[in-house]
Amino acid sequence: MPLFIIFTTVVIIPFIIGIAYSFISWDGIPANPKVFVGLDNYTAIFHDQRFFSSAGHTLKFTLLALICVNTLGLVFSLFVTNGLRTSKLARTFFFMPNLIGGLILGYIWKFIFTDAFKFLGSKTGMEGIFFNWLINPDFALYALVIVFTWQMAGYTMIIYIAGIQGIPDELLEAAKVDGANLWHRLTKITFPLLMPSFTICFFMTLSGAFKIYDVNLSLTNGGPVHSTEMFAMNIFNEIFGYGRYGLGQAKAILFFLVVALVTLTQVIITKKKEVQM
Repeated sequence: MPLFIIFTTVVIIPFIIGIAYSFISWDGIPANPKVFVGLDNYTAIFHDQRFFSSAGHTLKFTLLALICVNTLGLVFSLFVTNGLRTSKLARTFFFMPNLIGGLILGYIWKFIFTDAFKFLGSKTGMEGIFFNWLINPDFALYALVIVFTWQMAGYTMIIYIAGIQGIPDELLEAAKVDGANLWHRLTKITFPLLMPSFTICFFMTLSGAFKIYDVNLSLTNGGPVHSTEMFAMNIFNEIFGYGRYGLGQAKAILFFLVVALVTLTQVIITKKKEVQM
């Protein structure tokens, strides 16, 4: 009951109030009136080119993050479960970036992309690779993908490790006896039995990538020229930057529906592929 009360107070009630706000025009100043405008805020979204640009950036970022985070997390999990003496130490190092707060993480990597990359470029002569990615609209989004992957790969690694350790050794040993090589054991046994882990990791990566804000703020602040402005930052700027609370809240409701639709679809698809042992 205490948890239910907290969840209702912090999540459910503000969400319902937010839905009501999406039908009004208000600048956020308590002394000014809240004017009911019906669906005007929602129709205005479809004429907001900047919002659609941020949607495109978010979808591209989410797709790249989904692939990179889960590929690297899976590789890490396979590496640390192969019986190496340093596997425990490796798990610690791979997981540590997840313990760093998003804002601090962004500022750390901002130093790397600005100062460290510039130094490497001048010393190696590879200025075409080592330059300040954050001021280049063509590379800034990829910088965000790298930072998000570095942060989340260790977290997904832990989930994949739990799934790998749940696979019976007898199955893998029997496959070895039958002459199955490493690739066949991975694709025919390990990966199918890891589908519950894939379901969880895909869900966590998708929801986290869609909702990214802190790293986006500290690393690029949406720049350069709004080339890395994501969904969450666009909504925040609409409400607190331009004082259009109703329009910003309408965007937030639409954002919620998009994230819910994508993540639920992913869970349904991956759930159907799970194998019962």
